[in-house]
Amino acid sequence: MSEVVKTTEELSEEQKQKLIEKYDAESRFRNLNIRWMAWLVTCIAVGLALFHLITSFTGPLVTLKHRALHTGVILILVFLLYPSHKKAPQERASVVDFLLAILSVTTIAYIFIDYMGIVNRAGLPNQGDFLFSILIVILVLEGGRRVVGNGLTILSALFLLYAYFGPYLPRIIAHRGYSIEDITTYMYLTTEGIFGTAIGVSATYIFLFVLFGAFLNRTGLGQLFNDSAMAISGHTAGGPAKVAVISSGFLGSINGSAIANVVTTGSFTIPLMKRTGYSKDFSGAVEAAASVGGQVLPPVMGATAFIMAETLGMKYSDIAIAAIIPGLLYYMGVITVVHLRAKKRGLRGLSRNELPNMIEVLKERGHLLIPLVVLIYLLFSGRTPIFAAAWAIIATVVVAMLRKTTRLNVKKLIQSLEDGTRSAIGVAMACAMVGIIVGVASLTGFGLKMTTAILVLGQDTLILTLFFTMIASIILGMGLPSIPTYIITASMAAPALVQFGIEPFVSHMFVFYFGILANLTPPVALAAFAGAGISGGNPTRTGFISLKLAAAGILVPYIFVYSPELLMQGTNVVGIIWITITAVIGIIALGAGLEGYLFSAMPWLLRILSVASAVTLVIPGFWTDAIGLGLLVIIVVFQLLTKRKSSSVEVEKLAN
Repeated sequence: MSEVVKTTEELSEEQKQKLIEKYDAESRFRNLNIRWMAWLVTCIAVGLALFHLITSFTGPLVTLKHRALHTGVILILVFLLYPSHKKAPQERASVVDFLLAILSVTTIAYIFIDYMGIVNRAGLPNQGDFLFSILIVILVLEGGRRVVGNGLTILSALFLLYAYFGPYLPRIIAHRGYSIEDITTYMYLTTEGIFGTAIGVSATYIFLFVLFGAFLNRTGLGQLFNDSAMAISGHTAGGPAKVAVISSGFLGSINGSAIANVVTTGSFTIPLMKRTGYSKDFSGAVEAAASVGGQVLPPVMGATAFIMAETLGMKYSDIAIAAIIPGLLYYMGVITVVHLRAKKRGLRGLSRNELPNMIEVLKERGHLLIPLVVLIYLLFSGRTPIFAAAWAIIATVVVAMLRKTTRLNVKKLIQSLEDGTRSAIGVAMACAMVGIIVGVASLTGFGLKMTTAILVLGQDTLILTLFFTMIASIILGMGLPSIPTYIITASMAAPALVQFGIEPFVSHMFVFYFGILANLTPPVALAAFAGAGISGGNPTRTGFISLKLAAAGILVPYIFVYSPELLMQGTNVVGIIWITITAVIGIIALGAGLEGYLFSAMPWLLRILSVASAVTLVIPGFWTDAIGLGLLVIIVVFQLLTKRKSSSVEVEKLAN
């Protein structure tokens, strides 16, 4: 099927892995060539996966123990799998690595052995508490440096210094200051620091959904999405680009990793886009924008919806439903620009004989959609995300047995369990360091200070407050996975909007949108850089083009702050249908204005009118809709007249 459309430019598995490692530090695993070391890692990884699967049915351990065990085992794997620097051994763990792994074990053992003592001494730590608190902070910072990179590690270290040097800082951010003992024990012995909410969601929702994604990947779900997208849109104008948008959207929502999604899907779609006439920069940008958008697309939203539900005390189903229209508008915006670029440049799709047959695709792998149906059904029936994810994993194993090509034997089951744990390491370490940042913010009141600063800069004006909150969210989200991004922006930036009087859910959605767009925003546009790495384009240009493609993702959050109806808040079914129709028309107008083409090339005045039409159409309201539709009618009339005139000129030339 999909083999029909392979190109000579398509990347090998080894090339894909190298590219992922280049832009995604989390994927830079050692390739252990010492048999017993490899088996040790497999046993630890499979053991952690089974622990989380079993506790999803039996219930987790006591909160502090559960989170400590999760973090400690992840740290063990970090020191065994990730070299400390580029010149360190890449095929084996060193003596120092094993020493750090053993020290990680002691941090778990101490909490399990002296748990009641820790509880009874709350607020009055002894020397043992202090020693192990310093140890865990050092281990988390070193482990985070190896896995996530220097950025978040430096930020976490700066927050620790901020907690200590508070009295000596400028008045606007100063606080009374805390001793090293106070800071480190707060990070280790409470559920407010390293073992706070961030690592809590890593040890429950995130791990299980990453594991679910690993099982789906082993069964070939990604191939199903690629082949289905090819069958549906491969023949249309600019077909391969639309394939990238559709398949990357589905996969991105489930796996939650924009960079890995860019490489795995993009290695197939980007060469095809270039072959059909798209530029290198545009091809890489399409894949980047589509992959990042998966984080805001229901039903899974990269697992962020579950954390948002817990943070806000809302039902998951309410969040998923509310996010549908904005998520679809995001992808509508990307596809519109892709389509208009193809029309503008006369780019064709692939011929039918190069494409897979949809019926054959569904016969071969269609059964792999059943676990997704099970997951969505359980989530919307009120079951917990942990319960739903666990049963979805079981459903994946059972359903995969229906066909030989997707069947999981014992070896593949073990590989799936290990893959899931390995994939969860990066998010877990990011969450542990985010725990330090959020813990310091809680201890020192930094979050309140940041809220005050944003409100002061906003000068009591909503649009300015939104703008500075957007900037803060993009900065806070640079280089981070979507889940830690949400946790940080929800803690640091969202309170400013809540303080301004905006509903908490709307505020959290606003900061989350811009937090994930940091992956497309130069200078740290990792998803765009990964796309450029495949396409051979310029990384910075690719980043700016991907922002253009994601323009709906920039516009829509502002709109739903002013008009929460876009999130299905405070309206009825008829209102939702009308809002959806006008918003879709508005996004098409936005794409036309940005691309400078609707039915023919548009002069700058029409492009400006088109963008104005888009903004007024996306804002719910009778008068805004009337103005937007009126402007669009003017644009369409001018476009049709221009097209007719150019057609007449062409006919006249041919006649002469």
